[in-house]
Amino acid sequence: MPDSRAARLELDLSPDKSTASTDVLNCRAGRREEERIDAVAVEEPLEIRVRGQRVAVTMRTPGQDEELAVGFLLTEGIIRSRAEILEIAHCAQGDASTHENVLNLFLAPSVDVDFDRLTRHVFTASSCGLCGKSSIESVHQHFAPVSADLTVPAATLFQLPDRLRAAQGTFNLTGGLHAAAVFDLGGELLVLREDIGRHNAVDKVVGYGCLEEQLPFDAHILVVSGRASFEIMQKALAAKMPVVAAISAPSSLAVEFARESGQTLVGFLRGESMNIYAGAARILGA
Repeated sequence: MPDSRAARLELDLSPDKSTASTDVLNCRAGRREEERIDAVAVEEPLEIRVRGQRVAVTMRTPGQDEELAVGFLLTEGIIRSRAEILEIAHCAQGDASTHENVLNLFLAPSVDVDFDRLTRHVFTASSCGLCGKSSIESVHQHFAPVSADLTVPAATLFQLPDRLRAAQGTFNLTGGLHAAAVFDLGGELLVLREDIGRHNAVDKVVGYGCLEEQLPFDAHILVVSGRASFEIMQKALAAKMPVVAAISAPSSLAVEFARESGQTLVGFLRGESMNIYAGAARILGA
């Protein structure tokens, strides 16, 4: 039967709706159970509509929803710039929860939307099921490989994990969110976003760049708090980012994609150590 000692989730969320509080039982060997309040990351669905038609539903942490939706459309190759977005509005129908979790984007008439192709599974299915060459070529139909002639000192990259972690406010409360951050070549933080999903965090920083008209990020570094997957690399390519660094490991297809796309891919960036899987010529002192 349910244990009433740790079953109450507070209905009032944090002001930014990214966390909620709940009763928990803290148990440690040799010590008495202690009941206390703990913060957990909020996970809710976001339905993305284009011209009133549903195109994707993703589980996300509320906050920067407009950036998430715009980043999704840009990394799917549907839009190219801020000028192609006429309006972004929450759905006016349904109850309050529906209103907050449904976002409708109205695009310029010149934007041709293939609704049969547009789905959250377009590229994620490729990374899971198709061969690497087929997956990479399908992405390159929308986003050409990068050719940025730039370098970044290894010493700069070594500083980025600590700067990333220091800016992860919600992770520090909950321990339950991924982060993506864009840094310039000097290691200065431009934007950081957190989300329950790795791909959502990247969509948010790309969406920020689009809405603020700062794209392309072709002289920047993308740092992600988890692993580097095929999808992370193709989203970075959509924003023209030449350098991607992950705190954890890359997948085999991410490595292949980086090499085919002219990107620099770093994994296991921790302390003063890293593995360079592609594009080592861009890193000085490695």
